[in-house]
Amino acid sequence: MKTVVFDLDGTLADTSGDLISAANACFRDMGAGDMLDPATDAATALRGGRAMLKLGMERWGKPADDPLIDEYYDALLYHYERDIDTHTVLYDGAMEAVAELKTRGYIVAICTNKPEGLAHQLLTRLGILGEFAAMLGADSLPVRKPDPEHLFETVRRAGGDPAQSLLVGDTVTDRDTSKAAERPSILVTFGPAGEDMSALAPEALLERYSDLPDLVETLLGRV
Repeated sequence: MKTVVFDLDGTLADTSGDLISAANACFRDMGAGDMLDPATDAATALRGGRAMLKLGMERWGKPADDPLIDEYYDALLYHYERDIDTHTVLYDGAMEAVAELKTRGYIVAICTNKPEGLAHQLLTRLGILGEFAAMLGADSLPVRKPDPEHLFETVRRAGGDPAQSLLVGDTVTDRDTSKAAERPSILVTFGPAGEDMSALAPEALLERYSDLPDLVETLLGRV
């Protein structure tokens, strides 16, 4: 069956505020104070914990390979898990689009590079875990995006056909995944890295979620 696979962070939900809050808690523990700004560092937040720690360390005048980055990574995950949904919000219209896709007969699933346990916890807190036929995280398989097997196995576990799937995402990682899988991608323009999406030349750009079901029909055909 035809399957629409979503990235999570920066695609379905803006999780940057809680990620930056967790990183700043680590920097306070180090004695550095808050080193990241939720208003300007959201794109870095969605690249992952180590990217945030690296940026903060550079601003603190520390080397990019400072061992504190590895030392505090688990602490960052602890802080994030404790307050995983304080600032996180679903993007406008996201779940309405998911519901419409399901009404039209598409399978929907999530393939994220967030650790599976954290993704499961966040989706549960947001009350939407049950809306998706499958969810695979960064540690669900021996590989992760941009390896295409991460996408393919998500589709299989959802009950779909990898050859009739597409990926909705917000980063070069998602675009590289779709290229490696030889499947189309739709990249959102409203995430923190939105202005860079057109340069990645996806099959479609998504400015608002209300347009998604029709874009999917154009790319995958009707069910």
